[in-house]
Amino acid sequence: MVRARSPGRQPGGPPDPSDRLGRWSLVLLGALLAAIVAAAIRGYAGYREAQTAALREGALKSLGTEGLYLFSSLDLDRDLSISPEEFKPIAEKLTGAMPVTDFEEEEKLPLDPSETLYIEENLSPEEKLFVVAQFQPLLLETMTKSKDGFLGVSHLALSGLREWRTPSSPLMEFSARQFKPFLPPRSNMELGEPWWVIPSELSIFTGYLSNNRFYPPPPKGKEVIIHRLLSMFHPRPFVKTRFGPQGAVACLTAISDSYYTVAFRIHAEFQLNEPPHFPFWFSPGQFTGHIVLTKDATHVREFKLFVPNHRSLNVDMEWLYGANEKSNMEVDIGYLPQMELESQGPSVPSVIQDENGNVIDSRLPSGEPIQFVFEDIVWQRELSWEEAARQLEVAMYPFKKVTYLPFTEAFDRAKAENKLVHSILLWGALDDQSC
Repeated sequence: MVRARSPGRQPGGPPDPSDRLGRWSLVLLGALLAAIVAAAIRGYAGYREAQTAALREGALKSLGTEGLYLFSSLDLDRDLSISPEEFKPIAEKLTGAMPVTDFEEEEKLPLDPSETLYIEENLSPEEKLFVVAQFQPLLLETMTKSKDGFLGVSHLALSGLREWRTPSSPLMEFSARQFKPFLPPRSNMELGEPWWVIPSELSIFTGYLSNNRFYPPPPKGKEVIIHRLLSMFHPRPFVKTRFGPQGAVACLTAISDSYYTVAFRIHAEFQLNEPPHFPFWFSPGQFTGHIVLTKDATHVREFKLFVPNHRSLNVDMEWLYGANEKSNMEVDIGYLPQMELESQGPSVPSVIQDENGNVIDSRLPSGEPIQFVFEDIVWQRELSWEEAARQLEVAMYPFKKVTYLPFTEAFDRAKAENKLVHSILLWGALDDQSC
C-alpha cells in the first residue's frame, strides 16, 4: 500500500528562510531589552551617585570639613541622615540620661537542662561576685611627645587622656553565671589548648575598622561580660580592636572534679574623647588574667584581669587632629602603671536559706556578716602560667611559633643547632600593640 506524504519541508531540504529570520529577530529583541535594562541600571546608579555627591557637597558647605567629619562619625549607615538610633549617643550626652540597652537580656545566658536540674535539686540561689577595679593613669612623661613638651599637640586632643584619673566603676556586682563564656567549649579540652572566646573578624579582605568612631557598638553574646568588665575602667570600651590581632582567647591551666582554672588574653581598646573633640584611641598591649570557676559556672572562686606592666611601654595611643582620618593621625606610646580587676572573694549566694528552705538573715546577731567556708580544691592536672601565657600568645601571633631569642643567646643556639641567625631590629615590642 502506498501512502501519500503530507506536504511540508522535505527531510534534508534547505531551511525555511522565515524560520531563521524569526529566530534572529528574537535574539536581537532580547539583546536590545538587555541593553536597555543595563543602561537604565547604569543611569539610575549614576543618578544616585550624583545625588549623593550633591548632598555631600551641600553638607560640606553647611557644616565645613570638621563639622562634616563629626556628622559622618554618627552617620553609621552613610546615608547622610541621622536616625534616632544614631543620634542616641548625643541625646544621652546632652540630657545626662543613662543609655537604655538590652544588654541585660543577653547577660542572662540560658541554662542547659543539667544546670536547671542542679539548681532545682539543690535549691541553690544564684551567686553574686563583687569585682574591684584598680587604676593608675598613664604617665604622660613616658610618651615620646612629652620630650618636647607636647609641641604641636592640641591640649584638646589629650583632654580625654588627662581627665581619666580614676576607674569609672571602682566596685561592681556580677552574677557567677555571667562568667559562663569563659568555660571551655568542650569537656575534653587539653591543658594549654587554646580556644576563641571572641573570634577575630578581621582578615586581609576586610582590612581594619574605622578610626572615625566615638561610641562602641552594642556587645552581643560572649562580648557582653567582657564589655561590662572593661566598662569598670572607662565607659567606652571597644571589645573588638580596629587592628589585628583581634578578639579574646583562653585555655585551661588546671582541672579538678568540679572546677576549672582558665587563663585568658583579651585585645580591646577605649575611646577617650567625645564630640566635638576628635577621636583618641587608647590601646593597652593586652588584658590577661585567670578565672577559677565550677564546671557549670554556678560558682566563681576567684577572678583577676590586668594589663601587664613589666615592660617600659605597654599602651599604644592614636588620635586624630583633623577631618581626614588617614592623613591627620598622631601616634604615640606610653606606660600605664596599673589597670586591673580582681574579685573581692569567692561568689556567695544572693539569698541565704536554712536546711528547710527558709530565708535567713545574712548577718549574725552580733551584726557580723555570715562567714562562708569553701571546700579546698584538689587539682588533678595543672599547667604553669608561663606555658599557658605562651600558648595564648601563639594563638594571637602565629609567628611566635618560632622562638625569638635575645641577640647574644641566638648565636649560642645557632652554634649548638648548626643553623643560621636571622637578625631583626625593632623599635619596640614585637608581640603587642605597644610597638
